[in-house]
Amino acid sequence: MARFAFALACALALLASSVASAAIVEHSFHVNNLTVTRLCHNKLITAVNGEYPGPTIRAREGDTLVVHVLNQSPYNITIHWHGIFQLLSAWADGPAYVTQCPILPGQSYTYRFKIIGQEGTLWWHAHVSWLRATVYGALIIQPRSTRSYPFPKPYQDVPIMLGEWWNASVVDVENQAQATGGAPENSDAYTINGLPGDFYNCSQNQTYKLNVVRGKTYMLRIINAALNNQFFFGIAKHNMTVVAVDASYTKPYVTEVVVVAPGQTTDVLITANQPVGSYYMAATPYASSTIPFPNTTTRGVLVYNGSKSSSAPLMPALPNPQDTATAHKFSSNLTGLAGGPQWVPVPLKVDEHMFVTIGVNLDKCAEGVTCQGPLNNRLSASMNNESFQLPTTLSMLQASFNNVSGIYTTDFPDNPPVEFDYTNENNSLNLDLIFAPKSTKVKKLKYNSTVEIVLQNTAFLAIENHPIHIHGFNFHVLAQGFGNYDPINDSKKFNLVNPQLRNTIGVPVGGWAVIRFQANNPGIWMVHCHLDVHLPWGLAMAFEVENGPTVTSTLPPPPLDLPKC
Repeated sequence: MARFAFALACALALLASSVASAAIVEHSFHVNNLTVTRLCHNKLITAVNGEYPGPTIRAREGDTLVVHVLNQSPYNITIHWHGIFQLLSAWADGPAYVTQCPILPGQSYTYRFKIIGQEGTLWWHAHVSWLRATVYGALIIQPRSTRSYPFPKPYQDVPIMLGEWWNASVVDVENQAQATGGAPENSDAYTINGLPGDFYNCSQNQTYKLNVVRGKTYMLRIINAALNNQFFFGIAKHNMTVVAVDASYTKPYVTEVVVVAPGQTTDVLITANQPVGSYYMAATPYASSTIPFPNTTTRGVLVYNGSKSSSAPLMPALPNPQDTATAHKFSSNLTGLAGGPQWVPVPLKVDEHMFVTIGVNLDKCAEGVTCQGPLNNRLSASMNNESFQLPTTLSMLQASFNNVSGIYTTDFPDNPPVEFDYTNENNSLNLDLIFAPKSTKVKKLKYNSTVEIVLQNTAFLAIENHPIHIHGFNFHVLAQGFGNYDPINDSKKFNLVNPQLRNTIGVPVGGWAVIRFQANNPGIWMVHCHLDVHLPWGLAMAFEVENGPTVTSTLPPPPLDLPKC
């Protein structure tokens, strides 16, 4: 009896500790117009709370986040909490017409979800049109107050948000491309925390500065919020130690350069161990294809306390934009911190095997219309030759929950319709293969089933690295490589011990990646390329995860204020 009483007391103490360490973190987002000046232009943008980038949210693992969003902009809006699992809260995930209808101008919606089993750097952004170009911010999840980092606590942690800037309206840029069927205009600048840096016109006083104390260690939470470009990032004379990616701890990895794709986050530790002075931090594009891109550099300054303002900062040596070897070395050398906080072992029994081709396609131009894509066609994109098209009358999750037919179908294929030499550039304009039908298809998954996906790049039009993001889940990256995936030899390369955990994977240019995850969260979860140019073209699909057998594995009804279409 005494032993039982002791065990009960311990259990109650543990519960009390858990409850005490969890809090409700509440914010209000007012989405409205904001006039800012960049590159000699005064421009009206869409922003949150008059801030660009938007406000940083800080919470702890176990907290409940409540964000009241009031849309005072002229556009429809939703907010996606990139990388959050949304366990039993799929209604708060945010992609327009997938888990909710948009918040119309003048309307509001409250996002409410619990942060479970996650700590590290994530972010939030608009998930309608190209509005995330200016509607974004950091979402930092710290360990519970009773826990610590798996490395010495840094002196300070600082979000470093890499972005893109257009002098034109991003909504107009996207609409123009959609109307013509061609590629959209490239951005005019890259930014660090919303500032382009002194390489650009009219930007001498718009350079991000980080003041540091010599001898102290800092955590930089690097977030790629750019729409269409991956980046190399470095700091002159300072090594970086990678300790987490996509809010999952890694085995410490020392590097001079970080590669980060749109949607990805990378936490690095730097020690201010150089002579007192100023040192540039800089980001240049990693351009994996031959498609024209803005070959410019954004930079900020790391300034040591006591540095003389007259001393010119040193510039880091960054790779050539086409340096795929350096990009692949970085991405493939990262490993997970097996046994560390929030570590999830690789599930070994696989229930669903999928082979999914990804790439850019063509779509027939309407009769009598001139289109600006190749061969007078419209540019398109697909996964397994299905070009995803969002519904417009109801969200997919509402249709699923209420058994409404006609919104989507459940026949997304496990394999491409035709096997071919996927990465052979002779197939770049193979008119027998390059057209993909428009559809709204999902793959249905049993609750708790384990899914393994080979993501296979294709050479249609131009081979390039595609950052593929899965909503609602982290996945283990078992292996990645170049060329066509070889199931016999490449499966021998699988890391089943300590692979990196991610929510967004840059599938190598002209190559493949194999990922694995457990579908333990009921709902509809979008899968898409995080190059926003490719999303409206159709490089997406979705998973429909069925409810489990218990109340705690069943998606609750939608909140009463869920927006209506």
